[in-house]
Amino acid sequence: MSSENVREHIRRRNAPPRPPVDLNPASALRRHASYRAAFPVLRYAGGNLTYGELNDRAARCAASLAASGTGRGDRIAYLGMNSTSFVVTMFAAFRLGAVFVPVNFRLAEPELQQVLRLSGATTIVAEEDHRGPIEAVRGNTVLQRFLLVDDDSEAPAHPAATPWEPWSSLLATATPQEEVVPQGFDDLATLMFTSGTTGLPKGVMLTHGNLWWSAVNADSVLDTRPGEVTHVAAPLFHAGAFNSFFLRTITRGGTVVVRRAFDPRAFLDDLVAHDVNSFFAVPVMLAALAQVPGIAATEFGTVRSIVVAGAPVPPALIAQFATWDVPLQQAWGLTETAPFATHLPVERAVDKAGSAGVPMPYTEVRVVDPATNQPVAAQVRGEIVVRGPNVTPGYWDNTEATAAAFDDAGWFHSGDIGYFDADGYLYIVDRLKDMIISGGENVYPAEVEQALWDLSTLADVAVVGRPDERWGEAVVAVVAPHDGADVTLEQIRGHAAAKLARYKLPRDLRIMSPLPRNASGKLDKREISRRVRGED
Repeated sequence: MSSENVREHIRRRNAPPRPPVDLNPASALRRHASYRAAFPVLRYAGGNLTYGELNDRAARCAASLAASGTGRGDRIAYLGMNSTSFVVTMFAAFRLGAVFVPVNFRLAEPELQQVLRLSGATTIVAEEDHRGPIEAVRGNTVLQRFLLVDDDSEAPAHPAATPWEPWSSLLATATPQEEVVPQGFDDLATLMFTSGTTGLPKGVMLTHGNLWWSAVNADSVLDTRPGEVTHVAAPLFHAGAFNSFFLRTITRGGTVVVRRAFDPRAFLDDLVAHDVNSFFAVPVMLAALAQVPGIAATEFGTVRSIVVAGAPVPPALIAQFATWDVPLQQAWGLTETAPFATHLPVERAVDKAGSAGVPMPYTEVRVVDPATNQPVAAQVRGEIVVRGPNVTPGYWDNTEATAAAFDDAGWFHSGDIGYFDADGYLYIVDRLKDMIISGGENVYPAEVEQALWDLSTLADVAVVGRPDERWGEAVVAVVAPHDGADVTLEQIRGHAAAKLARYKLPRDLRIMSPLPRNASGKLDKREISRRVRGED
């Protein structure tokens, strides 16, 4: 039988067309609640939840939202730290076929106004600490309904006053909505706004298909299992924390240890006390964890998968954890890739330290010449581009930004500079827009930062450029010293000289403690550059 005949045979056999596949995580939650209602799904200081309890609370929240006209495609925002109410709101939105909008809780009022306005959210669920900022900007949004979380001991609230409604009363009085709206590959699941550290925030559209394919990628290369325990301390509005282990663990029937924020000592204690199997972290979290007294004697026996992303991971940090038999698996991606496009296999974590790994099984990754958009050879630096079912379809209500990010062949242009080595492993060099041109030479700040990372007097380091009459731009090391440590430019240059060409060495030193970082743990290069340049 020819291949054409085989295809025709399969087509006829499958007629009529197969029904669409429901990818809604709320359907998975309801299924687990039916068969294992008493199994713990969330462990949280403000109150644990079983699968039955989480499903019931989400169904009650969904019913209340539906009663006020919220439904498929409407945007529901959440503003607060990691908590059970974050999770309930998300699953209530999914249950309705609505779009969940997790908002960065560290935004200034003008940024908050922009995110809420751009999203078109009509409902917001918020914690007490964020009620004031929302009140200040709500007149410039289309928000119509305001729900105040008032049943969380970790986030105490004052009595709700108009227009705010008490969350606890809403959940107590609503009749659970049993229906879950089926969601397919192209249905929008969430809007995640970019951090805005290098420009204005953009709403990244992630479909249920994007989330599903990202999970398939992760399950193909990570040691994840049904029923596992994962830990979330990185902010859940960040794509890395949201869609690495957190959402997938719930849809597969596991347990999530939810912490409102990262504390190194508490984090280490949690790993042992809760027999944690997996977690996502950014490098700055692990650098702080490495300083916790007693970590060398800690038993990490249950931890199987640690994904580190958000910034290049210093090889020295990977080597340090390897001495404790804890392999750090670097990944690379962006919010737009939901979140990872590459991953370093655990067996190569040490000998390929510093690499972001190989492309995910169902994702294509290339390095291209920024000028010609043509693939470059191994070891040649260029822009990293990505294509695959995990990649966003574009930016919410921003056709111009979408058109600028995608080429005619459907490749998403990341703005990151990197290269593949001879074995096909990707290395991230820096952001294209952060590159410094000094004396006609390209200097990548991340490369200089990594060369300084293991200098014992430094607690944190960033590298930026500043205008220079002679060189065009000068390389500036901006550092936060350890308490009581003295740092000089000569010391900085001498330490880096063993690893870098002379033209890459810093020509200026600034002390800035602490260094500005956004809520995702990334260096806020925009703010650091502004301060170095003396801009108000």
